[in-house]
Amino acid sequence: MPTKDIFLKTPFLNGLQASCPKNISSYYLGVFKDEKLVGVAIIQRVEMYLDDVFRRTSSKRLKQISKDLISKIVRGNALVVGNLMHTGQHGLFNLEDMSQRDFLDTVYKAIEELKTEIKDRFGKKIRIVAFKDYFEDDAIHNNVEYFRVHNLYKVQVQPNMIFSIPNEWKLQEDYITAFNKKYKRRYKTARKKSADLELKELDENFIRSHSKHIYQLYENVSDNARVNSFKLPQDHFLSLKENLKENFRVFGYFLDQELIGVYSLILNNDYLETYFLGYNKRLQHKYQLYLNMLFNMVFFGIENNFKMVVFARTAMEIKSSIGAKAYTMHVYLKHTNNVVANTVLKCIVKYMNPIRTWEERHPFRN
Repeated sequence: MPTKDIFLKTPFLNGLQASCPKNISSYYLGVFKDEKLVGVAIIQRVEMYLDDVFRRTSSKRLKQISKDLISKIVRGNALVVGNLMHTGQHGLFNLEDMSQRDFLDTVYKAIEELKTEIKDRFGKKIRIVAFKDYFEDDAIHNNVEYFRVHNLYKVQVQPNMIFSIPNEWKLQEDYITAFNKKYKRRYKTARKKSADLELKELDENFIRSHSKHIYQLYENVSDNARVNSFKLPQDHFLSLKENLKENFRVFGYFLDQELIGVYSLILNNDYLETYFLGYNKRLQHKYQLYLNMLFNMVFFGIENNFKMVVFARTAMEIKSSIGAKAYTMHVYLKHTNNVVANTVLKCIVKYMNPIRTWEERHPFRN
């Protein structure tokens, strides 16, 4: 299948299949026309329960009544067209041999068959169906009638933060020089605070022998999220490295030879996709670990001739401060029960994934 998206190719899917969160199962759909493969889709079954959605560190900040309401509507099984574990549209691709509407009709038939299979095999009813994540200019939005017929509601979610790299930038210095005085000082302060740290790329052997520690650093960040629908298994980083090889890169920050921070990148053609990260919470502020990670991600993108660095959603303001721009995204979803549940579901999605008020930063000279 001539898609360039690495998230739809066999190496990534093999790595994901071998190390998926325990509450996510992936199904792969091939669409054929005259015996020719003309489309593919990834559909994930997600088992969502209270402990999966609300992490232990967030429970004190949420009223129990809100959690109970969300649990009643969201709790159970969902089918998501796309990859729930990564921001962006990484679940659908079809050739021009088949119209998008015909392709989507085929996908929905598969969803209906999956609902029946899951009910028969596991005794579970699918409560939510969702298609995720689409930019405002995605052609899928032209299929208004399709989504209306299937009672799928369009909901805006947090934007995808993307850094576009100018063609003329070839070196780190090109990026640093472009900062205005305020943000150049901010950059220098961050680098000064991290002066005692050593940044090294982690190879497959290191990841294998230090998987537990890497996972603990990831868990520090993951458990601090207010809501989340999954948790990676401990071998996830290793599994992706084994399957993606040089297209999956993991970097670590060391303090006196101790690993205190880690971030990962997926090389997706012209796009550098930032992936999961982690750090020692006690040392994060002192060494400005997160901000320095963002800078180093941009450096990697510039030095390796990427067109864009995809920073995904969350932490919009700090990502904006290093030059990323916000691009609006939408999902389509429905509850399989009734209109009331759908109305409440839209509110819940906005509650769990709010369009936050934040101040866009302008770090570069005019």
